[in-house]
Amino acid sequence: MNAPPPSGRGPRRFGWPQRVFSQVLLMQLAVVTGVTVLVTGLFLAPLGDRLDEEAMLRALAIARSTAAQPGIAEDLRTTEPSAPGPVQSAAERVRRATGAEYVVVMDRRGVRWSHPEADRIGDVVSTDPGDVLRGEDVMEIDSGTLGRSARGKAPLRDASGEVVGAVSVGIAYDSVRARLLGAIPGLLAYAGGALAVGALAAYLISRRLQRQTHDLAFSDISALLTEREAMLHSIREGVVALDGTGRIRLLNDEAQRLLGLGPEAAGRPLEAVLDGGRTADVLAGRVVGEDLLAVQGGRVLLANRMETDDGGAVVTLRDRTELEHLGRELDSTTGLIDALRAQDHEHANRLHTLLGLLELGMHEEATEFVTEVVGVHRATAEQVTEKVRDPLLAALLVGKATVAAERGVALRLAPGTLLPDRVVDPRGLVTVVGNLVDNATDAAAGSADARIEVGLRAEGRTVVLRVRDSGPGVAPERYASIFTEGWSTKGLPAHGKRGLGLPLVRRLAERQGGGVTVAGADGGGAVFTVVLPEALAAPEPVPDPEPVSDTATTIATVTTGESR
Repeated sequence: MNAPPPSGRGPRRFGWPQRVFSQVLLMQLAVVTGVTVLVTGLFLAPLGDRLDEEAMLRALAIARSTAAQPGIAEDLRTTEPSAPGPVQSAAERVRRATGAEYVVVMDRRGVRWSHPEADRIGDVVSTDPGDVLRGEDVMEIDSGTLGRSARGKAPLRDASGEVVGAVSVGIAYDSVRARLLGAIPGLLAYAGGALAVGALAAYLISRRLQRQTHDLAFSDISALLTEREAMLHSIREGVVALDGTGRIRLLNDEAQRLLGLGPEAAGRPLEAVLDGGRTADVLAGRVVGEDLLAVQGGRVLLANRMETDDGGAVVTLRDRTELEHLGRELDSTTGLIDALRAQDHEHANRLHTLLGLLELGMHEEATEFVTEVVGVHRATAEQVTEKVRDPLLAALLVGKATVAAERGVALRLAPGTLLPDRVVDPRGLVTVVGNLVDNATDAAAGSADARIEVGLRAEGRTVVLRVRDSGPGVAPERYASIFTEGWSTKGLPAHGKRGLGLPLVRRLAERQGGGVTVAGADGGGAVFTVVLPEALAAPEPVPDPEPVSDTATTIATVTTGESR
C-alpha cells in the first residue's frame, strides 16, 4: 500500500519525471521538435520573397518580349489608343498567352494604349512611369487599379532605339500567395516525417540508456558516483580499474601508493606506466589465479582480478610487505629457537663433561676443554668482524653461521672478503645477504660436506656479493624463473607463502642500478652473484700529517726516555 501524502500537500500530478528514460526521451523530443519547427520556419521565411522575385522576373520577361515586337512601337506612332486598335489586340494576345493579369502599353505621356478593361484605354496610368520611360527596367510589388500584383516594366523603343513608350506587365499577387500556400502542405509533410524519424531515434536512444543505467534517476546516478568516489578513496586496499584495451580507468589513493604511481597514470596504457614485469602481467590478466603475489618497488602485493562485462577488469591489491617481513622473522625466530634448543643440549653435555673432569681431578684437561670451546666461537666472531666492518652485516653473518652449524652446514667467508664500514643502505644489504644465505642453507642442508661460502668485496663504491652452496644446484632452464614471484622448490612456511626472497633480492639490486645472476658451481651447487653499484659511500679524505718540529721530537724523546 502506498503511504498517504503529507498533510496539507496533495499528490503531485504533474512534474518532471525522475527516470532517465523519460527525461532523455522528453528532452530529445523537445530538441527534435524545436529543430523541425526552426528549420521549417527558416525555409518558409524566404519562400515568399523568393516566389515574389520569381513572379517579378516573369513579369519583366513578358514585358521585354512584348516590347521587342517591332509592330507595337510603329502602331504607337501611327494609331490612336482605342479598344479595337492594333496595340490593344497585340497586348491582349500576349496576356492570354502568358496568363498575366494585365499587359499595358503606354506612350511617353503615360497614356494607356492597352488594358484588360477597355474603358480604361486612353487614361493615364495610376503609377509613376518615370523610371521606365528613362530606359530602365523596373520590378516591383505594388497595388494598382487591378489590385496587388507583381509588376515588370520594360521601355518600348522604336527602330532607332529611342524610347517611345513602355510595357507594364502584372501577375496577380493572389497567384503568388497560392503557390506559397500550396508549397506549405508538402513542406509540413516532410517536416512531420523528419519529426517522426527523430522521435523514433529518440525513443531507441532512450531505451538503450534505460538498459545501461538500469532505469535509475539522474539523482541516483549522481549519488552512486559520489559514493563510489568516497568509497574508493577511503578503503585501505588498492583498486585499479582497466578498460578493454588495457588502459587504466582509475586508481584510488592506496593503489597509487602501492604501485608508486601518480594520478596522471589514469588514462594511460598499463604497460606504459609499469614497464612490464610480473605486476603488469598480473594486472593485465596474463597470470591467472587467486591471491597472486607480485613485488613492486620493494613491496609484496597480493592481487585479485575480476573481469567486467565490457571487457575490462577491476584489480584489488593488498599490501603484504609487513606480513611477509613478520613471516620471515617468524621463520628466523623458529630456526633460532631450534638452534638455541640444540645449543642448550650441547651446552648441557659440555657442562657435564666439564663437571666430570673436575670431579676426576683432571684440572688441566678441564682448562684446555673450556679454552677450546670458547676459542672456537671467539675465532668465528673475530674472523667475521675483521673482514666485514659493517656491524649489522657482521652480526647477521655470525648469527647465520650459528644457525647453519646447528643444521649441519658450515658457513665460511670466501678468501679475499673485505667490506669497509661505508655501506649506504645497511638494511637493504642485510636483506639481500640474509635471503641468499637462508636459501643456500636450505639447499645445502643434508648434502655431503654441507657448506656455504659467502664472499663480500668492494670494487670502488660497488659491492660484489657471492653466495655459494653445496646443494643440488639450479637447472639452467630455471635460471630466469627462480627470480619470479611465487616460484619455489620448498614447502610452505609458517606464514603460508614462498617464492618471494629471490624476487626481493632482484628488486633491491635493480633499485640500486645493479642485478643478480645465478650459475652452477664447480663441484656442484649454485653460485648467486649480486652487484650493487654505488652501495658504498665515498671514503673520507685523509688529512695530511702536520710537520713535527725538532723541539717536539726532543720532548717526545725525553719523555719516552723518562717513561722507561
